[in-house]
Amino acid sequence: MKIVVASANPAKIRAVQDALAQVFNGKTLQCSGQSTDSGVPAQPMTSEETLQGALNRLQAVAAAAPGAEYYVAIEAGLDGDCSFAWIVIAHQGRISKTRSASLPIPPAALMALQQGEELGDVIDLMFAQHNIKQQGGAIAMLTNHLLTRSSVYQQAIILAMIPFIQPQLFTT
Repeated sequence: MKIVVASANPAKIRAVQDALAQVFNGKTLQCSGQSTDSGVPAQPMTSEETLQGALNRLQAVAAAAPGAEYYVAIEAGLDGDCSFAWIVIAHQGRISKTRSASLPIPPAALMALQQGEELGDVIDLMFAQHNIKQQGGAIAMLTNHLLTRSSVYQQAIILAMIPFIQPQLFTT
């Protein structure tokens, strides 16, 4: 089964691979990533902007890599003083979307984000890390590695798959 993720970020690709391996237990999955443009600022500052970024990425990856059974876009952003991600999945012309869990952002980091910086870069500075957004993410650093960006995304990806797992409940 071919799955294309609208990102080249290893943390996002791993989250999709691991989540869909649970959903499709025993099936062979070919999960790849492709860099796409979100069409929104690098650090979306609202839920609406974040969702639009995910939808833009989904549309771009579907156009760039035809023939996949599933396309998955993940866009992280802010909603007030919390960070979260929108997960958008397309399958056979249908789209499902859901939000990940939210994590509170420390006030100093929030101020830096409001001045135009990206969360990953801010967390790198706060914790003396390098490229944390392609590893455990801010989630790992803020939870002392109890959770990771990938683990939180996995749950949201599985939830976004509900209309495809239970299609008989989502007919119109």
